Amino acid sequence: MVGGGALLVWALRRQLANLSFDWKLAGASLAHLRWSWLAISLLPLAGTYIGRALRWRVFLEPLKRKPSFRNLLAATVVGFTAITLFGRAGEFVRPYLIAIKEEVSLSSQVSAWVLERVFDLLMAILVFGLALARLDSANLRLSSRLAWVLEWGGRMATVTGLAVLILLLSMRHLAEPLHRRLTSALVFLPGKYQPRVERMVTGLVQGVESTRSDPALLLVFLYSLLEWALIVICYWCLAESFGPALQLTFEKVLILAGFVSFGGIIQLPGIGGGAQVITVVVLTELFGVKLEVATSFAVFMWAITFLVVVPVGLAVAVEEGLSWRTLRHLGREPL
Repeated sequence: MVGGGALLVWALRRQLANLSFDWKLAGASLAHLRWSWLAISLLPLAGTYIGRALRWRVFLEPLKRKPSFRNLLAATVVGFTAITLFGRAGEFVRPYLIAIKEEVSLSSQVSAWVLERVFDLLMAILVFGLALARLDSANLRLSSRLAWVLEWGGRMATVTGLAVLILLLSMRHLAEPLHRRLTSALVFLPGKYQPRVERMVTGLVQGVESTRSDPALLLVFLYSLLEWALIVICYWCLAESFGPALQLTFEKVLILAGFVSFGGIIQLPGIGGGAQVITVVVLTELFGVKLEVATSFAVFMWAITFLVVVPVGLAVAVEEGLSWRTLRHLGREPL
């Protein structure tokens, strides 16, 4: 997957290599922003954090009858703030906070985090597949190089999607048998370590317990759909804020979201997130947007979807009694 992602991002960057950049045009595109649409885009963005908290509540319900939505929402906002500030090291802040506040094992919430990532990846692949399917109806002209990149991207999405489905089915049907085998295999450990490791294994299995319930699994899937619907609406509002400079229909925004969803899972050393590169390439190559406008839009999209949460998350962290130093060390505790 990483090798294919590297190939995809490298090919897309080559698309932009020979293009010159007019900084005055980029500045002009920002000077005419419709700030009201930028403000409106924050509403669906806020909805995505609410949706994530509701989805995590489904993961938590097999362990706790009535999880606190307030605790889950606060942990979600603080967790994504930590990711923005500290990178991937901040991923475990949210599971750690939820485990502490809801008085459940950290290992169970790490499992819930893995389960969330499985559904996020599955939805990213579905949205990307939808984007590929809509290319013909949108009457877009593809260069031979970009067509080759999309062909490989489609193959990657198919293989990855099958792997994700297999993983999800494994969590649903094999977690309990695996738990029994691992527990029985712990007899070789010294006596003082057995209880701790057994609790960790039990917590990991409990974290994916919600996948064994059909209603819960359906609810998680619906929350995942809602999240991506809100993301598409947020992108559309951002496109509207650029006015005539972009002129993207909702169908084109949907296509863009599909490519960005797939590019967002690619994080490579020396290249970074593939989402920004793919945003620029899709806008310039598929929709004929000028490079400067496309770049300005990609920067604003990144700022809105990643940076806006930071002041809110820091305020919530202060209210929860968490300091900057505490956030940096959260998630380093043993399972």
